[in-house]
Amino acid sequence: MSSVREFVALLDVDEVATGRFVATSDAGDRGIVDGSQVLSQSMVAASKTSPGRSVRSARATFLRTIAAGVDLEFDVHIVKAGRLMAFADVTCRQGERVCVRTQVVLDAPQPDFIRHAASPTESTSPDAAIDRVMPMDGRTLRLDGVVDENDPDEFGPPTLRAWLRYDAIPDRDDVRKALLAHFTGHLAISTSLRAHRGVGTAQSHKSISTAPIVISIAFHEPVTWTDWLLYEHDSTFAGAGMSFVRGGIYASGRDLIASFSQEAMIRGLEAHELEIEESVRL
Repeated sequence: MSSVREFVALLDVDEVATGRFVATSDAGDRGIVDGSQVLSQSMVAASKTSPGRSVRSARATFLRTIAAGVDLEFDVHIVKAGRLMAFADVTCRQGERVCVRTQVVLDAPQPDFIRHAASPTESTSPDAAIDRVMPMDGRTLRLDGVVDENDPDEFGPPTLRAWLRYDAIPDRDDVRKALLAHFTGHLAISTSLRAHRGVGTAQSHKSISTAPIVISIAFHEPVTWTDWLLYEHDSTFAGAGMSFVRGGIYASGRDLIASFSQEAMIRGLEAHELEIEESVRL
């Protein structure tokens, strides 16, 4: 995986024609690109078609796997643009394959008429959290009370609290929000599996088939931070081959700047799926 600065540059999709953008991807050692990366790039593409407006929410549906090493093409269709708000549909393709569709709501933020915001479920500190290694230079990750979220022996309530810090924070509003959205795809499935003994994401693509199907995120202005971010995950349901996780993102572990949810597939691998190369299995 690249450095934070390289990844931020990757999120900044290039416009090649009106409403059409191209980008590359970074899949690390997998043959499949994280869906949350494409969600983030789709948000930036939509933002570039709506100058003067800010992304307020986005909902991505992952229709197919996204192949590593193949350029991504984004087509932005503005469904409606009013005086303040705009609504965009973003389609991500690889050649003729439609991989992801994202609905984006954009708006010009207004002065408060009313305001309230939820607080974190617990008051903790990144100083007491446990360091975890995720492959991106310049990104620090720590978990509250969890040594290895992938371990099948990691058993507890279906919640995870992750502290995240980047050594480079984007100046632009659209790229900053894209960076926030990217991490929403990383720990939700681990959160759901944690409540079940003997299963964990270390088994993903080996004996368990897992993949995000839908990720939604809503931003709560102003979306700024200077140090640690707290991602709270709460799995409210798992069953019938799917799971649902909701969460909040808190600047400095205190101020709510975004809310998110993920619907994911969690199923046992079938015999014929074991014939697929592991790096490209779900």
